[in-house]
Amino acid sequence: MRMILKLIIFSILVSLFVTNIPQKVDASVSVSAASAVLIEQKTGRVLFEKDAHTKRRIASITKIMTAILAIESGKMNQYVTVSEKATRAEGSSVYLKPGEKIKLNDLVYGLMLRSGNDTAVAIAEYVGGSVDGFAFLMNQKAREIGMYNSHFSNPHGLDDHEDHYSTAYDMAILMRYAMQNKTFEKISGTKVHRAPNPSEKWDRVWKNKNRLLSKYKFCTGGKTGYTKRAKRTLVTTATKGDMKLIAVTLNGPDDWNDHISMYEGGFKGFDMAEVIPKGKVEIENNKDYKDKLYVKKSIVYPATNEEMNLFSVKYKLNKSKSAESTKSKELVVGKAAVYLDGKVVQETPIYYQNTVKKKKGLFDFIKEIFLIAIGVNAHG
Repeated sequence: MRMILKLIIFSILVSLFVTNIPQKVDASVSVSAASAVLIEQKTGRVLFEKDAHTKRRIASITKIMTAILAIESGKMNQYVTVSEKATRAEGSSVYLKPGEKIKLNDLVYGLMLRSGNDTAVAIAEYVGGSVDGFAFLMNQKAREIGMYNSHFSNPHGLDDHEDHYSTAYDMAILMRYAMQNKTFEKISGTKVHRAPNPSEKWDRVWKNKNRLLSKYKFCTGGKTGYTKRAKRTLVTTATKGDMKLIAVTLNGPDDWNDHISMYEGGFKGFDMAEVIPKGKVEIENNKDYKDKLYVKKSIVYPATNEEMNLFSVKYKLNKSKSAESTKSKELVVGKAAVYLDGKVVQETPIYYQNTVKKKKGLFDFIKEIFLIAIGVNAHG
């Protein structure tokens, strides 16, 4: 009897411990993909992952990097002369012709919507000077944004190099970075695009290969991919209410449903908690900065119901003298750090609003006399 009682108590303690651990997406979510990850776009928090840091071939989701580099080149309205090499690219194509001139903007649409390998080579040659030169830019950007387990050897993702790879997590980082660009965001979510076709009487009409845009009502964009060695790869984005998510699968035979399952788990399991609202910050026991401190942006963070009570905020301020001695109207005087279960998850600068009194000049003096003369008192 005593042994049975001990087992019951132990079971209760274990269940209490488990329910108080901050959870990711519901454990019932399962995916077919070899690697997968779901992140919240604004904060980058990982909500679900499966073998997310293993290096794998990525196929045409490579073109997310190609697209953002093209957009950031600042040449989207310039015309590109298509080379014969570009038209000979293997695999998916928008059927560019040697010598034709087409706007870089249209090439990026053909790249993202139809996954044109010919558009990828044309973009690489124009923006990077050559395919190899463009690959250098791709790897430079990868390091810059924190894709530490990735290496790019071409602009399209074909299996023509052994050292062309990434991870599900790194591709989520890339998509998060790219989605901060409004032009990329628009192109990624476009269902149909028309592009001029100079040698024909009709325009090219490109429909997006991302079936999730019509299959899942919350989907806002993404990029598909497939090669024989990489298998199916997919990066998509979805928005519901104030929550924006990014999903990535590598080698996922049932990727459409994988993404829907991850999204539904994320939207169901998490809410965006406003931990620090935008505006004035009141800090106790601080007379020097009273009514003059504020943050410019609110801090929101995805959290489960169980995590809502695990947030705390710590304020760290500089010495008040630095604020008093400046003539600037505002300056950073510290930072607010948001903790979740004892770990820092977000930080934001704290600003000081300096009320600098402007000295009255001769014009102000004459203006006051004039107003008095016409019968307008100091209060209007």
